[in-house]
Amino acid sequence: MPLASPLRKLRLLKGLKQSHLAELMGVTQTTVSRWESGALVLPDDQWDKARALLGAPEPAQDAILKRLVESSNLSQHLICDRTHNLLAVSPSRQAKWRAEPGELIGKPLIVYATPEILAAEAMLGDIGWHDGAVARLEVNTGPNSDPIVPIVSSRLIWERLLLSDGTPARLVTTLNA
Repeated sequence: MPLASPLRKLRLLKGLKQSHLAELMGVTQTTVSRWESGALVLPDDQWDKARALLGAPEPAQDAILKRLVESSNLSQHLICDRTHNLLAVSPSRQAKWRAEPGELIGKPLIVYATPEILAAEAMLGDIGWHDGAVARLEVNTGPNSDPIVPIVSSRLIWERLLLSDGTPARLVTTLNA
């Protein structure tokens, strides 16, 4: 099965050049390029090796993460770090929202963000968040006045992780509300 896109995503998230990944995997840069473009099928054993080198989680870990968020007593939600689409939400976070359970899954939450959250979001590139240099960030926010997804003054923890397909995700935990 073609795994070109996930390999490229994981490599870029780690900030590695194709030549460096090739050296680590014991292949040529051309081979890595062909895997990433889909011109050459990435063998399962090489995919396992690449995932180990690049720190990719097992696919089952995505389901475990979702289940942990959805059963957490903490006020948490999990989003795609690029699109801000909601992937999972804890019962305590869901209880504060005025939306039916599951109604916001797959929809971007950035539209509900406060000015403080938007400002923190804008600086992520500058601090190396998207390159994996920073994996945890504390953000203080004021309230919004949204009737569906209200945000109160609080301190948030943002933690960045990779899903099994290489997609970056963000676990958002409210520490005080």
